[in-house]
Amino acid sequence: MVNYFKDYDETDPSSIEKYAKNLIGKTFADVCKRDDINKNMFLKETADYAVNHENKKRKGGLGELIEERFFHYPANNDARPDFDKAGVELKVTPYKQNKNGTMVAKERLILTMIDYFSVVDEKFEDSHMWQKSRLILLVYYLYSQEIKNRLNYRIDYVKLFTPPEQDKKIIKHDFEIIVEKIKNGKAHELSEGDTLYLGAAPKGATSKDRRKQPFSDELAKPRAFAFKNSYMTYVLNNYIIPGKNTYEPIIKGKVEESFEDYVVHKIDAYCDWSVTNLCNAFHIEYQKKPKSLGAMLAYRMLGIKGNHAEEFEKANVVVKTIRIEKNNKIKENMSFPTFKFKELVEEEWDNSTFGNYLRETRFLFVVYKFDKQNELRLKGCQFWNIPYDDLEGNVKAVWKKTQRVLCEGLQIEQKNGENYNNFPKSSENPVCHVRPHAQNSKDTYELPDGRMYPKQCFWLNNSYILSQLDKNFIVD
Repeated sequence: MVNYFKDYDETDPSSIEKYAKNLIGKTFADVCKRDDINKNMFLKETADYAVNHENKKRKGGLGELIEERFFHYPANNDARPDFDKAGVELKVTPYKQNKNGTMVAKERLILTMIDYFSVVDEKFEDSHMWQKSRLILLVYYLYSQEIKNRLNYRIDYVKLFTPPEQDKKIIKHDFEIIVEKIKNGKAHELSEGDTLYLGAAPKGATSKDRRKQPFSDELAKPRAFAFKNSYMTYVLNNYIIPGKNTYEPIIKGKVEESFEDYVVHKIDAYCDWSVTNLCNAFHIEYQKKPKSLGAMLAYRMLGIKGNHAEEFEKANVVVKTIRIEKNNKIKENMSFPTFKFKELVEEEWDNSTFGNYLRETRFLFVVYKFDKQNELRLKGCQFWNIPYDDLEGNVKAVWKKTQRVLCEGLQIEQKNGENYNNFPKSSENPVCHVRPHAQNSKDTYELPDGRMYPKQCFWLNNSYILSQLDKNFIVD
């Protein structure tokens, strides 16, 4: 790499970071106005440079701008890290501030495209992905919906980041899960829900883009290795922003087994304990039956004092409590966040809110069962994410019908003071359905036709959840 100005030592990560901190407080427009631009003879664009890089359709445009206008080297698609002599990869990435003041990563961090044919021969330590992610110069800028010209976004944080050793172990395991799926001829079934911190993110120009894979004739979506949105949010709040407190980790020392095996074994240690005994052991008032009792007990069994675990926050793991009745059935269906009617009709399935939620979320099912004395006892736990065929088959069908019903005008009929509608019912689909998820009849969203209607959400059928559980949980 050519360094046209010796403002930093291109062989020294600390020098690169120190120089990069001059970006803090500046907008991309400020960087674009640097008066040394005409000395950068490698630039092909000058007069229209700002206009071209403001274009939101230009993927990576802001990163290119930092590379060319600030670090003085030409943007390229080189497989090596951006600062190859220092082993540093540059990543320019947005974050946003929620209304409650919390700060979250706006998106996942794309690391490098997955070459389905070459990755199957790579070992993690020598992989192209790890070369690109073991030392990253993170440049975080504040995204705001109110700012229409993205060159006016402000850069707030600049810091070198290396995944800590415990994270690296999980990232390595994620990498191996993705590679193993490709080796099994299932690149087309890859999902971010398969893994914890490192995901296989879809990366096609359109949702219809497909490419060949080595061990199957089935075409697969183009994908890239990426640190998940949840992981980047944790990185932002715990490694980048100074003075932030971290959540308590589940793993507090060195362990030989995988993270998921460790979690399962920790909870399995309490197998067959009654909920009453668990509450007594962890000093929880069972009589009050807090709404989140099942999740609270799971965290206590894992040695967490609060209701957040570091690894779960990083990996977007959602804890769900499941209760099996004495007749080996599940009474409750599983609910998800409510959807806004007017927003759903504008979505496409491949980038839908509900579809992405299921694609990107890994669940920890903590399973209890009523014994013959009607005592609720812990049976164990399992990690789960929705199988590809179920998501792209039955769930997609329900989502499509829901969208169609809203577009054509929801049919509402009142019988005996109750609202009835033509949203998909549990009897129509073996996997999921739509039902109300409102506090009361006045807890509503606006329909596309302007009427107000009680909030609804997608639910996984209780029979489907039962079919996904380890059969050992059902045995008395």
